[in-house]
Amino acid sequence: MEETANLSIFGRNCAALSRRAILCAACTAPTMAIARHLPQSSRPNILVIVADDLGYADLSCYGARDIHTPSIDAIAARGLRLTQGYSNSPVCSATRTALATGMYQYRFPIGLEEPVGDEQSELRLPIDRVTFAIPFKEAGYRTGLIGKWHLGPSDAASPTRYGYEHYFGFRHGGVDYFRHRLRLNSDRTPGDGLYFGDEPVEREGYLTDLLGAEAVRWIALDAQRPFLLNLHFNAPHWPWQTEVDSGVTGQLGSIHHTDGGSRAIYAQMVERMDLAVGMVLKELERSGRLDQTFILFTSDNGGERFSDMWPFTGMKGELLEGGIRVPIILSWPAALKGARESDQVMLSMDVLPTLMGAAGITARNADFDGLDLWPMLVSGESRRRQVFWRYKNAGQAAVRDGDWKYLAVGGREFLFDLAADQRERADLKVRHPQKFGELKSRFEVWNRDMLPYPPKSRSAATRTFAPDRY
Repeated sequence: MEETANLSIFGRNCAALSRRAILCAACTAPTMAIARHLPQSSRPNILVIVADDLGYADLSCYGARDIHTPSIDAIAARGLRLTQGYSNSPVCSATRTALATGMYQYRFPIGLEEPVGDEQSELRLPIDRVTFAIPFKEAGYRTGLIGKWHLGPSDAASPTRYGYEHYFGFRHGGVDYFRHRLRLNSDRTPGDGLYFGDEPVEREGYLTDLLGAEAVRWIALDAQRPFLLNLHFNAPHWPWQTEVDSGVTGQLGSIHHTDGGSRAIYAQMVERMDLAVGMVLKELERSGRLDQTFILFTSDNGGERFSDMWPFTGMKGELLEGGIRVPIILSWPAALKGARESDQVMLSMDVLPTLMGAAGITARNADFDGLDLWPMLVSGESRRRQVFWRYKNAGQAAVRDGDWKYLAVGGREFLFDLAADQRERADLKVRHPQKFGELKSRFEVWNRDMLPYPPKSRSAATRTFAPDRY
């Protein structure tokens, strides 16, 4: 209860602060006062790898039966595999807002779009707050982002405005794998296609391969300074194209590719991403930096269409476990005992404070909703916590408190015991009315501290909710 009360007080302060950030969107980012607890030579390199729409069971180390991911499995074998990892949202840009800020995405206008549309050029992250790369850059790290951004398509919202010295990738929510466009049937428009820094560029090749190769090239440029690299793959997001399917691009009527794909094609896309991850790991090993690199692998939300979320139900766009439970794998051989499993609940918004904690970096103005879980991950202990979600489509809301989960969707409410019922089938609200009422009330208190959804904000539905499904 004490932790919940403190969160509520913090939430009110931070909500007010985030509203001030909206008014100051044109301000210059303040200089962060960094406390350097670790000497630079002792700090780990940081590599954050994010897959796009990867299902919980789409990796070998999470039980995939028809997909082989030896490179990603090797990260888990040298580190820690979380069984209760979550994305902050069941769609991509909202989760990426939380990842970038260490806060609930609902505190910022950009996080209320589920997801950000390609036409919303006015949206961006706040520039007067700590975001992912800034504290590491101020502490002497090289900073780079390679791959998907999806936090505003305009030049003003570019990753280079948020502490990234190097950027190669695309700004929108998706592009095809060969032409590298969101808009397939028109000439290139501002914000679309690949960018190198803030300059539009053209590259030939399969996108997953290009991103992996650029990561290898950039890491190899400087072996002296520690680096922070966000490697954000498009894979295995639609359109459904393997490395030999360049001809599919000309056949696409829509980037959403609802008339194509298969589980076999999807599996090849995941395996090609794993191959690209393997290239990066080989470069780290070649340069003698693998043991001193903190690697975190995750997905931006649950899977879609051809993904496997077993043993969970639900998918992208839903607050059932399948829409938000994601793989999270961490490795730092020099400091973290390998080949372990943890049931610690960890969300996307915990990544930034946890990495800062591991690197011994603090920053002024760094008030996070997320937790520094590094002490828990090192010790092997688990910290019980209470976390919240909401999603505009179908009026979804969720609270996770220990093993209990409150869920509202489609005008109905449920209470589940996830320890006994991972598939969210046994509704216990009648048998446990006090717990049901408690979690519902806590959601309402928490929700009052978040920004309301604008009437016209987007909220994508992967499939339409029907209350009689439950």
